[in-house]
Amino acid sequence: MNMDYPIWNSLPTPALMVDDDDKIINLNSAAEGFLNASSKSMCGQPIWDKIMIDAPLEEAFQRARENGTPLFVNDADVGTGDGPPVQCNLQIAPLTDVPGHMMFLISSRELAGRMTRSHGVKSSAKSAIGMAEMLAHEIKNPLAGITGAAQLLSMNLSPNDLELSDLIVEESRRIVKLLEQVEQFGNLSPPQKAPVNIHDVLDRARRSAVVGFGANMKIIEDYDPSLPPAEGDADQLLQIVLNLLKNASEAAVDKGEIRLKTYYEHSFRLRRADGRGQPLPLQIEVIDNGPGLPHGIEGDVFDPFVSGHENGTGLGLALVSKIVSDHGGMITVDSVPGRTVFRLSLPRASKETIRIYEENL
Repeated sequence: MNMDYPIWNSLPTPALMVDDDDKIINLNSAAEGFLNASSKSMCGQPIWDKIMIDAPLEEAFQRARENGTPLFVNDADVGTGDGPPVQCNLQIAPLTDVPGHMMFLISSRELAGRMTRSHGVKSSAKSAIGMAEMLAHEIKNPLAGITGAAQLLSMNLSPNDLELSDLIVEESRRIVKLLEQVEQFGNLSPPQKAPVNIHDVLDRARRSAVVGFGANMKIIEDYDPSLPPAEGDADQLLQIVLNLLKNASEAAVDKGEIRLKTYYEHSFRLRRADGRGQPLPLQIEVIDNGPGLPHGIEGDVFDPFVSGHENGTGLGLALVSKIVSDHGGMITVDSVPGRTVFRLSLPRASKETIRIYEENL
């Protein structure tokens, strides 16, 4: 059955169709994101092998098929095997014109958050960042005055009072640093795209990590040596990887382990709202063995000012999300205690990009 219509792929809710043998025959772009797999690779697969539902469903599902009636299941844990299950509401309905064929709709607030964050920075996040950018410059000026005044006062203070003036200076500088991070969003220029060797970027990030924030970490390289060049800005991609490595180092236990993994996924595509597909075959994973993200923030971890670390600014991953969005890529996270995976999916460099780059050498 051909369901490759814009309205089908524009549905924000994951939707799948199965035939009378319970095999998947079609799924929309939201379902591709939920399953982290392409429609091509899923079609023909038994649905119960790809979606695990923690509810006694088999008999009710069969009755719905035989009687041609819909089936509703609320607050069921639905998983795909690639991460923790998500509590969802299921709507299962027969297709009236094709006997035995059924449609699945999967919805939940958490799932909606996951789908949104996979497509870049949310509009609400952009608004928050824009407002912060406008305020940052105005706040930095009086902070400079406060810092200077505290330093002048410290020249005539007793040792006991010096502790308080030093605290004022230290906290003022910390706020200035936070504001400078906010300003990065506005100052970040569009990516200067060219062919990029992903492994060169990862190696630069790894070498920086092992002599700094990741000195106590074991970093394992698990690379696909045949990976073709990505299309992107090498410096901005380095910024992404450094940020992910720093997060992993802070999250992992002492002498923890980080795995840098690359591979090529031929069938991975990002479906846009208009139904068009964007191939994103280059996969980079940053995997740590830390305690996992705090409960309740996984769906919002790429939003500004959301942090899983004590005293964290919540701006690092928001900046990562913005850069990924500017590259036309996708970033997702799956986290359970003992294993957190940030997965970055990027486009391959086109022949035209490679040609122009080589001509300018």
